[in-house]
Amino acid sequence: MKISIALGLVREKWDEATTYVVEAERLGVDSIWSAEAWGYDAVTPLAYLAAKTSRIRLGSGIMQAGTRTPALVAMTAMSLSSLSGDRFLLGLGVSGPQVIEGWHGIRFERPLQRMREIIEIVRLAASGERLRYKGKVYELPLPGGEGKALRSGAQPMPHVPIYLATLGPKSLEMTGELADGWLGTSFMPEHADVFFDHIGAGARRAGRSLTEIDLQAGGVVAFSDDLDQLIPRRKPGLAFTLGAMGSRAHNFYNAAFRRAGYEEIGIEVQDLWLDGRREEAAARIPDEMVLKTNLLGTEAMVKDRIRAYRDAGVNTLRVEPEGEGLRERLITLGRLAELVSAVNGE
Repeated sequence: MKISIALGLVREKWDEATTYVVEAERLGVDSIWSAEAWGYDAVTPLAYLAAKTSRIRLGSGIMQAGTRTPALVAMTAMSLSSLSGDRFLLGLGVSGPQVIEGWHGIRFERPLQRMREIIEIVRLAASGERLRYKGKVYELPLPGGEGKALRSGAQPMPHVPIYLATLGPKSLEMTGELADGWLGTSFMPEHADVFFDHIGAGARRAGRSLTEIDLQAGGVVAFSDDLDQLIPRRKPGLAFTLGAMGSRAHNFYNAAFRRAGYEEIGIEVQDLWLDGRREEAAARIPDEMVLKTNLLGTEAMVKDRIRAYRDAGVNTLRVEPEGEGLRERLITLGRLAELVSAVNGE
């Protein structure tokens, strides 16, 4: 089992974030992921980090599909792969209508078909083939104009890994069919089948197995023998996920938890949050949901959670080390790395 982390930018402290990544590389972390929502983009920080590191893999986690043309996604992926020495991982996700329509001004239409076609065009462009494509969303060259079928002027890079952040059954099947890896959220090892059954079905349809896909999932890591101190501060974040990460009609995170058996909790927390009763929404989150979505407690308890993820089929533990300041976060990450190494050696 490997370890991946998020960039961990806190209040625009770029120097601190860079140090965090450099030290994570020293600790043996496999990959770092840079996100985008409606603030900084996912790509620019990775170009900078490519110059500061030499081994850690650099992923866009995620780049919002549909906000860039497929050819631009391919150009970006090839550029980052080239300058990083083939360390770039292209992570894509559809985001949601609130962001895509509210921030980008693009209709949130046919997101899965759009994603599929982006992947196909990116792989076609990166392979060095002349770009001719006719899909339901994209057609290249654009018909009726002066466009020509072009071939990338960059060195072909047909093996840029593509990771998808997906949650719904159909999108999970597409992940199994097309992607090299999965970026999991709303995940509990005890309910891994909610995700992996669908990814596995897509993989089999493509003639491969689930074990060929890098399955990444995890949560916050915090060490303490006082769970009463660790659990409460994680509840507002889960309430935000269930209530705010999408509209009442489209909250893919909420839907995933409901498929895992938290139907009543998902509905109630979302209603409370959308009614502006956020403290009540957080209070409604059960302790077990916090414990199942994170790695909390003593070293023995965290080690048991690592085993749970491993046994569920997770290849890469995707974590957020907790701590007051950079030093404490790195200490937490170091302790986790030792535990993962021990579990790998069992």
